[in-house]
Amino acid sequence: QVQLVESGGGLVQAGDSLRLSCVVSGRTISSYAMGWFRQAPEKEREFVASTDWTGGTKYADSVKDRFTISRDTAKQTLYLQMNSLKPEDTADYYCAADTYGLGRTGPIGSGVWGQGTRVTVSS
Repeated sequence: QVQLVESGGGLVQAGDSLRLSCVVSGRTISSYAMGWFRQAPEKEREFVASTDWTGGTKYADSVKDRFTISRDTAKQTLYLQMNSLKPEDTADYYCAADTYGLGRTGPIGSGVWGQGTRVTVSS
């Protein structure tokens, strides 16, 4: 059974940085396209960033040039480095994985989600 466990969220001020981590267990991380999604209060979940098996990456326009997604296969961990944080980045952040790929709303196949980690950015 594959599991994803996120960590690294917290309360920061605008302009600060945070790094989120997502540890994969149960299957090698290399098997999955992986990504980050977020859901702000009273809003729908939205795509943030993803990385595929070739190392290719995609970003939402709202985070491009501020966020960086990466994976460490030896540590079975997906990262999201978030710089120049803004109050509008406040949300619960979720890690997702799918052997078939990720779309703008989540896994294309049955996929797996983590439990989420909360990021709060104060102005």
